[in-house]
Amino acid sequence: MAEQFAIKQASLGNTTIFITVEAPAVFLISSLKQRALAMGIDPKDIENNIVIIDAASYDNLREDISTLLDTLAYTIRKYKSKNVIIDSITGLYEAKEVLARIIVRKLFNFLKKWYQTAIFVSQKRSSHEEFSVEGAGGYAVPHIVDCNIALAKKVIESSYDEKLYKKPIEEMVRIFRIDGCRLCGHDTSTRLMTITDTGLVVIGKSLSELRKEVK
Repeated sequence: MAEQFAIKQASLGNTTIFITVEAPAVFLISSLKQRALAMGIDPKDIENNIVIIDAASYDNLREDISTLLDTLAYTIRKYKSKNVIIDSITGLYEAKEVLARIIVRKLFNFLKKWYQTAIFVSQKRSSHEEFSVEGAGGYAVPHIVDCNIALAKKVIESSYDEKLYKKPIEEMVRIFRIDGCRLCGHDTSTRLMTITDTGLVVIGKSLSELRKEVK
């Protein structure tokens, strides 16, 4: 989803900074190219509008928030970016989750100051309910950022699930929900999410619509 956002914004002429914390830049570049082609966009047309900061390969960017912010400020000024993606923000406080709220708030306030639209990708924490924003990033993220989107996987376990999701038992479906947004009204329904053969994310029908079809 974050990559699709970056590609779409780049195609509109809006420079996006992509901070990769998990995968080295070379792998992200390959993924962005393939996803652009799947979206019908020539990678050459957008390559100058996506700027990558490789925090996966450089420990000082990943481990020292001040260094990361200095690098980010320089990059925003130089490329006049409109958007910033961090994938994943949980990788910036791995093994030091006691600092999670401090790190998230620093990044949030910094990006607000620079008028950036930001996406923080956050990984599920096993100690929380799966389909919740706390499950997506612990208590640090949802109480600070402006909008939360929760994603989860669900295994088909009953005959009712089979009818609802139109999948056999033991198959898996993905679900999506916008879980609160301070800035504007939003769709409050829980929806199916699919990933196409080319790797694109598609948001589908709401579960309430599916239930009506079952009836």
